Amino acid sequence: MYKNYSMRYADTIRQLLWYYEYHDDKVEKRGSGVKLELVATATFGLEAVVKREIEALGYKIIKTEDGRVTYMGDERAIVRSNLWLRSADRVYVRMGEFRATEFEELFQQTKALEWENIIPIDGVFPVVGGSVKSALHSVPACQKIVKKAVSVRLSEFYCRETMPETGAEYRIRFIAHKDNFLLLIDTSGAGLHKRGYRVRDVAAPMKETLAAALVQLSFYKADRFLVDPCCGSGTIPIEAAMIARNIAPGLSRSFVSEEWDILTDDAQTGNSPVWKEERRLAFEAIDSEAVLRITAMDIDPRAVKAAKENSEEAGASDDIDIVKMDMTKWEPGGGIPKGAGKDDHVVVISNLPYGKRIGEDEGIKAIYRHIKSIMDECPNWSFFLITSDKMLEKEIGRRADRRRKLYNGTIETQFYQFHGAKPARKDKK
Repeated sequence: MYKNYSMRYADTIRQLLWYYEYHDDKVEKRGSGVKLELVATATFGLEAVVKREIEALGYKIIKTEDGRVTYMGDERAIVRSNLWLRSADRVYVRMGEFRATEFEELFQQTKALEWENIIPIDGVFPVVGGSVKSALHSVPACQKIVKKAVSVRLSEFYCRETMPETGAEYRIRFIAHKDNFLLLIDTSGAGLHKRGYRVRDVAAPMKETLAAALVQLSFYKADRFLVDPCCGSGTIPIEAAMIARNIAPGLSRSFVSEEWDILTDDAQTGNSPVWKEERRLAFEAIDSEAVLRITAMDIDPRAVKAAKENSEEAGASDDIDIVKMDMTKWEPGGGIPKGAGKDDHVVVISNLPYGKRIGEDEGIKAIYRHIKSIMDECPNWSFFLITSDKMLEKEIGRRADRRRKLYNGTIETQFYQFHGAKPARKDKK
């Protein structure tokens, strides 16, 4: 079942399977008792993608706003969200929201929140945050007030003069905007884009979360061809393979909330049946039977090497053909992608070189000219191209069927979608 999965995790998989074989009788079903408001943060422009992912997990959306999606869940939702959300940046527990223009207001309203529902007696609770257009603009001062308020609340609840802070971490984040304070507890730790497979990088890498969103916004399905002609370190093809095989993006990494008391069966040992159950279900959900046809290519041999090493680490090396090639020399039907012809329905997704990433305008224009020629030759092919260059449509001589403004790091980009002809409908029989 796991033949395509990374050998790095083979021992872990065997240990988990052994555990489940002999200890299933000790694992209790949990996750229906505690109702929580959760917040998944996202890069601007990807909120709708994250919303769909949350809904696919079965959770009710409360509201969607710039950079955030708020939804209802239970303690199991913390686990499933961290394991399965592909395009979100982090998952938080929402503790409360209020207006404060004075430090006393900030203290009292923070203290009024039920922090003891999440943070145990030995919990470590550092405070981070930011303030924009607020009367309480000093971030260090706000950090101290929030820290003090939470400490006083917990001290009173646990009947302690001081909190030991020797256990698991419950990092508190405040977001102050126009005097409105939103208080959250981070369940993820390291950002969700850190899947664990990126062992080698190249210049201008794309975050895994953005790459996953581009694939989900495209027409790509497991039974179609996919090509990334400027693959860099291979992030887009790898994410496509993980989506096609239904590999949970957080399966091979750890999360700060794995040590939380509300998610463990035994606070002394840290035994967490919820995490073990959900990881087992995620392993079982992997589709090892699908035959994928994904091609990645790049003109830079260092990028090709990085893509090969990363795909190997991700367990996707058998799913992706990685070749060194100048995409302006790429001839459709000439073996790339393997088995595809000009009349097939091929999906091309790429983070095109732009700005300082290429250095020469003529090089960019040569790529545009070649893309235009492929579009003319292959009307069934669909192109999904992300770039900061606003002249792409003019250079290609065709208006995109759809455009979406996205941010690649701090760079504002456009995701241009050029749709090929639709495949004929398959006979339902």
